[in-house]
Amino acid sequence: MQVLNVNFSLDFKIGGGTAERTFQMSRFLAKQGVKCTALTIDTGQDSVRLSELKPAVVVAIPFLWRRFHIPKIAWKTIQTLVKEADVIHLMGHWSALNAFVYVVARLSGKPYVVCPAGALPIFGRSRLLKRLYNFVIGRAIIRNASGWIAVTPGEFPHFEQYGIPPSRITVIPNGVCEEDFPVVDAASFRQTRNLPDKPLILFMGRLNLIKGPDLLLQAFASVTDRIPDCHLLFAGLDEGMQAGLLEYARQHCIADRVHFLGFVGGADKVAAYRLATLLVVPSRQEAMSIVALEAGICGTPVLLTDQCGFGEIKSVHPALETSADVVGIADGLVRLMAEPGLLDRVGPDLQDFVLQRYTWSSIVAKYVQLYQAILKAAVKK
Repeated sequence: MQVLNVNFSLDFKIGGGTAERTFQMSRFLAKQGVKCTALTIDTGQDSVRLSELKPAVVVAIPFLWRRFHIPKIAWKTIQTLVKEADVIHLMGHWSALNAFVYVVARLSGKPYVVCPAGALPIFGRSRLLKRLYNFVIGRAIIRNASGWIAVTPGEFPHFEQYGIPPSRITVIPNGVCEEDFPVVDAASFRQTRNLPDKPLILFMGRLNLIKGPDLLLQAFASVTDRIPDCHLLFAGLDEGMQAGLLEYARQHCIADRVHFLGFVGGADKVAAYRLATLLVVPSRQEAMSIVALEAGICGTPVLLTDQCGFGEIKSVHPALETSADVVGIADGLVRLMAEPGLLDRVGPDLQDFVLQRYTWSSIVAKYVQLYQAILKAAVKK
């Protein structure tokens, strides 16, 4: 079996969770003996990271317009890759690259699956362009697929708006690779980044409205007197919010307890997770938080909102999920940070929970089963 995975980026810094999911899926499919090619846009790929994909192959098409991740039209390359593939996997939704591959796949009669990973609702920036994309091709991409993948059952209503009933959807959650998160020198990271020797509340992700960094900052500001030793650490690419967040911290006289690191990756990201007392995922909307899994595999407790698609975390401890608003996040911070010994108990329990359910080595088998079922159905036709 040969699989073509399509996503506009394999770079976590640019593509976030869908980039990580595509990278790991391709990596572990190849480890299972599946011939796998990842088609992406050339965003300045990390050669060391890409080497970890072998024997999977990466094909990167040059940019035409960086602002909207539009690649140069490379029909011959796409036609060749589609022809070679048995199954095509389209990750995300608002993607010109997906649209190009979809057109070729339809003309070639090749089966494809879609995994929007929470992207189907029209939310955030460029709403008019997204409506236009759906009108021209987006809805057709979803409706004409041979398979539909949801990261969590919470996506079912999103698919239903495109005419796809829950009975036709396969749920395959996000995963994490344990070997990517070894024990590192977190103390050295603290020193090089000039971080205080205090309990650290970590935000890991893009500084974007949908990720809710403003909710976390406001919640933190409202309870600083109840968690007086804690500092707040933002680790993520600024997408236009950092200046406003910093000004808010200054106005509320907590700028000395709020730190901005910018994007961190590799060993620094692992160190940040292991240094943190608590990771908070304050997202307004998310399919399933990958950073929650990454922190969990490091044994770091996580507080996330009920919009993160990871309600299962409540089975570890009910205090780990809260509402996606300032009051709920503030209450969650106080409950977790102020109760003696709670985080020490929750961290190992969350680590075991992630190891048992969300490692890529076990999740990838679900992809193989789905692809085999699609190819078997295609033969019968």
